Parts: sequence; C-alpha cells; structure tokens
Amino acid sequence: MKLSGRCFCGLVEIEVSGAPEAMGYCHCRSCRSWSGGPVNAFSLWKPEAVKITSGADHVATFQKTPLSQRQYCAKCGGHLMTAHPPLGLIDVFAATIPDLAFQPVVHVNYAETVLPMRDGLPKLKDFPREFGGSGETIAE
Repeated sequence: MKLSGRCFCGLVEIEVSGAPEAMGYCHCRSCRSWSGGPVNAFSLWKPEAVKITSGADHVATFQKTPLSQRQYCAKCGGHLMTAHPPLGLIDVFAATIPDLAFQPVVHVNYAETVLPMRDGLPKLKDFPREFGGSGETIAE
C-alpha cells in the first residue's frame, strides 16, 4: 500500500508505504498546542516507510524536546509529521494522508485530555511501558 499526502499549500508532498505500526489519538498539551485542536489523530510509521517526494527544501523542523522533531512546510506552515527518534517512529498526522483508512486503537496521554471521548478504546494515562510511560489505563 502506498498513500500520498501534502502540506496545506501542496508544495511539500509525502508518501507512506506499507501499513502503519499503530494509529490512535494523543491528548497531550504539546500535541494540542501544535495541532491547534483538542486532540491529535496520529499514525505511526517506521522511518523507512515515509518519504518526502516533493518540496523537501521547504520542510522546516521545530524541536522543543528530544522526543519530537515536528516538521512543517516553511511556506504555508502546514503540519506534516513528527519524527520521534528515541522511539524509532514517525507520526504522520492522519489528516495529512487523506486516503488513510484511519483505525485508531488507543488514546495516549489521556490524563491531559480536554475532550473526553467515549469510544471504547483503551485510554492510557501517558504512554505504553515500551515507550517509557506507565502503561496505566484510565476509565472512560
């Protein structure tokens, strides 16, 4: 499977191949602030599955913490993806890939939510244990 996406103005194009490692929602303050929304829909990919196919010279990066390298188009400001080097994964925002059949399986950082979602999915307080979190769940 190969899917394409682009920034807001269309100058930067990306391609993902294969299947994502996971899909879900992040409720952390950082993702909310960056996305401008109450929750961020993520799709996690191995780095080799994500390619910038056009406009790479217009991709800018902002790194607030060692965990996240947020990438966006320098022309329009459109958000593209966030590399997570310590995790060995890239979060390509679900909205960036319009044809992705988004099938979330988890909520992360739900202790910080401002938009409670009653969808029956697991709600993790922070991150899974394998990603350095507690792995604790929170009831809906």
